[in-house]
Amino acid sequence: MARGLDWLYRTPIAHRGLHDDSARVIENSISAARAAIARGYAIECDVQLTRDGEAIVFHDDSLERLTSAKGRVDERNGAEIGSISLGGSIDRIPFLAEFLGAIGGKTPLVIELKSRFDGDLRLARRVCEIVSKYDGPFVIESFDPDPIAYLREEGCVLGIAGVPLGVVAQARYDAKEWLELTDVKRAELTNFLHYSRTRPDFLSWRLDDLPNPVPLLCREGLKIPVTVWTVRSRQQADFALRWADQVVFEGFFPQMA
Repeated sequence: MARGLDWLYRTPIAHRGLHDDSARVIENSISAARAAIARGYAIECDVQLTRDGEAIVFHDDSLERLTSAKGRVDERNGAEIGSISLGGSIDRIPFLAEFLGAIGGKTPLVIELKSRFDGDLRLARRVCEIVSKYDGPFVIESFDPDPIAYLREEGCVLGIAGVPLGVVAQARYDAKEWLELTDVKRAELTNFLHYSRTRPDFLSWRLDDLPNPVPLLCREGLKIPVTVWTVRSRQQADFALRWADQVVFEGFFPQMA
């Protein structure tokens, strides 16, 4: 097990923070992070890049679902993004540095690097600039093996040597959100052919694709921990934990180990 991953076996991970739309606690907000801390949960968040190269905490490529603004995130500068409120709440879209400051090492953080699978490593570099100064427990993961392989290779230079790196994965990549993948990339992801260059310290696997030989071999053969996303009930959690070590959850309160 990689250094700094012992918490994963004990602590359920709140998907995009402990959000609750009915209470206007919006996903990936500082309020959602604080709610997770109050309950003793770890936090998963999504990070992407603005037009001027700033790392912000936001999941979608476009702004419409969670804000009153329109357009792509990467078409706006950080100052513009940071002024946009989330879902009519008191929160605005946070910068990663601001998000880390609010957490302040009080709970572990899972940082997912969003990607267009186009070989662009600017987000990975910017995240490293920020987290290299952070003193709390965190890991970095991505669906895209390229930034994880890059961080694996250049971790010392980037100031994140020893930080656990993970891959988010699923069994198939033929749904409409994956149509822009090349056939070569789709085969690499489906068959986990990137393993020799990513060498993940942990795997995050889709609930709907259990059971599956990839998480089984990672957990039982390679002895690396496996988390499962996105778990939305105690029944789903009970099922997931037959095949994995921890859940990435939303919509209920899982029991602590």
